[in-house]
Amino acid sequence: MLCTILAGISMASTPTSLEWFKTDSMSLSIDSRARLSSLVLVPSGVQLLPEDVDAPLIQLKIDGVMRKPSGLERVGQNQVAVNFTHRGTQVILEVTQNPTHLGFEVVEIKPEIDADLLMWGPYPSTLSDSIGEIIAVVRGDGAAFGIQALNAKTLGGSAKTDDDVLPAYNIFAGGSFADADEKLQDLYRGDAALAQPYGSTIQAYTRDRSKTRVIKNWAHDKYVAPAYEDGGIIGSAIAMFAGDEEDALETMGKIEVAEGLPHPMLGGEWAKTSPIASMSYLIMGFGEKDIERALDLTKTAGLMGLYHGGPFETWGHFKLNSSSFPDGAASMKACVDKAAAEGVILGVHTLSNFIRTNDPYVTPVPDPRLAAVGSSPLSADIDASQSTITVNDSSWFDQMKNNTLKGVRIGEELITYSKVEGSDLIGCERGAFGTTASAHSAGEEAVKLMDHGYRTFLTDMDLGQEVARNIADLFNETGLRQVSFDGLEGNWSSGMGQYGRTLFVKAWHDQLKPELRGQVVNDASNPGHFFWHYYTRMNWGEPWYAGFRESQTRYRLMNQRFFDRNLMPNMLGWFSMGAQTSIEDAEWLLARAAGFDAGFAFNASYATIDANNASDQILSAMSEWEKARLSGAFPESLKPDLQDITKEFHLTRVSDDEWDIQPVQITRVKTSTSADFELTVPQGAESIEVILQHEGSSKADLDAVLSFGSGSSREVKVESGHVLKIVNLGQTVYDKTWKKITSMKAASPLLRLTPGPISGSLKVEGAGANAEIRITGKKLRIKSTRSIPKPI
Repeated sequence: MLCTILAGISMASTPTSLEWFKTDSMSLSIDSRARLSSLVLVPSGVQLLPEDVDAPLIQLKIDGVMRKPSGLERVGQNQVAVNFTHRGTQVILEVTQNPTHLGFEVVEIKPEIDADLLMWGPYPSTLSDSIGEIIAVVRGDGAAFGIQALNAKTLGGSAKTDDDVLPAYNIFAGGSFADADEKLQDLYRGDAALAQPYGSTIQAYTRDRSKTRVIKNWAHDKYVAPAYEDGGIIGSAIAMFAGDEEDALETMGKIEVAEGLPHPMLGGEWAKTSPIASMSYLIMGFGEKDIERALDLTKTAGLMGLYHGGPFETWGHFKLNSSSFPDGAASMKACVDKAAAEGVILGVHTLSNFIRTNDPYVTPVPDPRLAAVGSSPLSADIDASQSTITVNDSSWFDQMKNNTLKGVRIGEELITYSKVEGSDLIGCERGAFGTTASAHSAGEEAVKLMDHGYRTFLTDMDLGQEVARNIADLFNETGLRQVSFDGLEGNWSSGMGQYGRTLFVKAWHDQLKPELRGQVVNDASNPGHFFWHYYTRMNWGEPWYAGFRESQTRYRLMNQRFFDRNLMPNMLGWFSMGAQTSIEDAEWLLARAAGFDAGFAFNASYATIDANNASDQILSAMSEWEKARLSGAFPESLKPDLQDITKEFHLTRVSDDEWDIQPVQITRVKTSTSADFELTVPQGAESIEVILQHEGSSKADLDAVLSFGSGSSREVKVESGHVLKIVNLGQTVYDKTWKKITSMKAASPLLRLTPGPISGSLKVEGAGANAEIRITGKKLRIKSTRSIPKPI
């Protein structure tokens, strides 16, 4: 429900008359044509509306045409009517004034007509510095202007397509998954706010879903979007606000509370501002038998969360893996309880509404609510073994762009086919996925099932919400406190796009026990406007496609800009530890986390932890960096350098709440013969380190001479598969997993750290060399500025 009652509306009869509405920080006027005519900040008087830009309060799409209003009149104490010339239509809005925002809700349409959708706006403004394409908030010049949907069916955006799928950049659309296109300057994940030549617009809409539609959806030219009863356009509602830029996030939180929207709390603080929201976590397979070791590793790394990347044997009913959790949910609860005693929260990874073919929703009797592309009656009777099946309309089945399983449901039997010829489904496998082959009569419906490239089926809206409740029931039973709704786009199978995704998460949220509701750290693979109120954060970036530092690095950095303009906690995505991951790699990541105040997921296994001989050093460094970050120790003045992926740093613990941080100047040299280089020793430099290893595939030993200036050189030999680290007088040889092979001391320092420029050279024989010269600079003492809240 909207909050307070609007009082004192006065309406003149002239076309230029104005309707004024106020909050504590803005004054809005709407003229007699139902156009926004002034949007002024209070008390500064700054006008946010651009000149000569049409700004309708609402629009209606009727008979496929978007129609603008023709007038506005008062019809009740807190209601106004927006008039349209088409069919004499009136849309009755209830208007409320609140200290933080104005509320608008559709309460009636007269006469009752078949309107496709209602659009709020678009509302123009002069603001352009930050365009929050998900949250529908724009900022600039010290001001902010935004709208918020007040229910799930009011969707952020402009309804450009019938599938209600948000426009978005897709990193997986190209041939390489390693990173975002270098030509792309910013991610685009929605159109609730859009940049315009004069500044920006914000917009939202509600679609009438009372009738079944056939739409284009998810690479299908024909897809049935079933009717869905939610009251349609009646009840569509937004909050509108404007004020100081620095107050935008706080205002959104106040709107959540005032309007009864989800307002999740973590550690006693609103999730959007709580440090727990950006907590880092360890991803590791664990079970009831080895949870203690997983918890020890989590605590050594100083992390708040331990997260299982794949604990389920099935998706849909989410049966836990019996080898790791022999007593099912009871085994998981035992793990959760042990973790809670150590101050750690446990989480699990899901694929949202993806249904594995081994799940009871599929076998031995398929659920009739598995998502369908469409259906056609059988043209003739078929027996239980027939491999060619004829249907009246094969167009539903002959859409191959997103059709992996080629699954058909007829009654309680699942069938797969290989191709379509005319009206025939050819190469049919009967009784697929453990169902029972049986005879079927002419006229019986053959339902083409929607599927995914992961070789899974998906859900209609009703089954999707049941699956969401299944996840919530597992959390209720076990006390799990973290989840990622990976694959949330699977809910596009409902034919309802971003609305389907939000209803899935809403069903999960509403099913949680009161003591868990709003207390579970959650993220997803797709953001969304109303969904913003539910999720804790987004966390994109995968480690599988390149090296530790290279996999989707540009993409991760671009995401931080997206998070900032959409007022979300920052996260860096997943990073995967291998046997050869170095402490230098780890500190490279940890510096970025400190710079963006961003958490990350650190993917590891017992095998990689055991194989990597730098594991203890890496986990200990992680603990110190994370404690410093979460306690607010890193000064704002240092963060731009910490965000720069070309710069590196080293952190040393001084006390429980103090650390020394040092910049590390990096010079990299690659050569198969010889190479000259230049470097500059900074003031206050404390040490120099050289990491030397083979470059290329040669198995020969590497003989190298490293020289600095005119009077310092060192001859070294590195065997194939080994790494040499030189630190001043010391030399240590490691294998590729950082196991120490030998160490010795040299007679003289590698380089005397006199400030100023130095010329150097690297000469090699036998094999090419990759040298990294690291000069550690002057220490800066940093100190905690806040206590770290506990996740439980």
